[in-house]
Amino acid sequence: MNDPLILGLESSCDDTAAAVLRGRQILSSVVMGQAELHAAFGGVVPEIAARAHAEKLDLAIEQALTDAGVMLRDIDAVAVTAGPGLIGGVLSGVMMAKGLAAGLGKPLIGVNHLAGHALTPRLTDGLAFPYLMLLVSGGHCQFLIVRGPQEFTRLGGTIDDAPGEAFDKTARLLGLPQPGGPSVEQAALSGDEKRFRFPRPLLDRPGCDLSFSGLKTALLRMRDQIVADQGGLYEQDRADLSAGFQAAVRDVLAEKTRRALALYLADAPEAPAIAIAGGVAANTAIRGALQAICDERGVRFTAPPLALCTDNAAMIAYAGGELLALGELSDMALTARPRWPLDRNAAPLLGSGKKGAKA
Repeated sequence: MNDPLILGLESSCDDTAAAVLRGRQILSSVVMGQAELHAAFGGVVPEIAARAHAEKLDLAIEQALTDAGVMLRDIDAVAVTAGPGLIGGVLSGVMMAKGLAAGLGKPLIGVNHLAGHALTPRLTDGLAFPYLMLLVSGGHCQFLIVRGPQEFTRLGGTIDDAPGEAFDKTARLLGLPQPGGPSVEQAALSGDEKRFRFPRPLLDRPGCDLSFSGLKTALLRMRDQIVADQGGLYEQDRADLSAGFQAAVRDVLAEKTRRALALYLADAPEAPAIAIAGGVAANTAIRGALQAICDERGVRFTAPPLALCTDNAAMIAYAGGELLALGELSDMALTARPRWPLDRNAAPLLGSGKKGAKA
């Protein structure tokens, strides 16, 4: 029997995406970005993002079906990001998915966006449970033991900014283009990471929690001091500041990964592996540091292709397929959730008001 044909939708931030998967085979993956719409604002504007999703979702779906060479009636199930994310964008995707599922008479599957990232190594590399995941993106950073499609144990995470957010803020402070991650990484290539002394937050404390807001503050002060001393900021200054900032993030993530890996290995998994996913997983310096740690411990290291590190609908379709196999379906009461922690038993790291914990 063939694996079901699943249409995935993703609209949690500023990428409108649709994909068609059969098992682990990606038949199509369409991502329509919004960078030009938000460029003038220095970051993602939720209202603009939501409007763009509403305008582009049907186009993304049509293109995904065309690329896959299938008709809408061929789809066996519809999987959609139901949170966490910018509520307007998530709502656009959920309502579209509900309409498609109802019209086709096919199963609807609400997927946690973070679970999509966390399960990506199973899509790309067929990793067996359990494996250690470093989920590192613009909005999230946490270490997870992935035990099943709905079973996650959080070992630690950021108590303030996520690394991707810190990269974006660093780019704005240095006058570099958005998105900040690639811009800072490119600038760092010609920089001296030792010129400026950046802090390595929380390395003096036990555990796997992380903090990145202090790095942004440190960079701001260094930048302002340079401007005061020489009357401006030169290209080499930007490169050196970028390199120093990136090195600090790399070192923090590397040390915390060592600690998380020790906790994971204490469970004596049969096929130990660590994976990295999320937008910041595209950073080659960070990937290299984690690869070295895994080589030291004899643990398999996997990182998805760059196109599957950032937000995409292929990961949502795959996660939906795993849930479908378990019979975990949604109904028309599915709601868009701005917050949706993966480990529901862990104490909140960020916020716990009426909307619930962020992570």
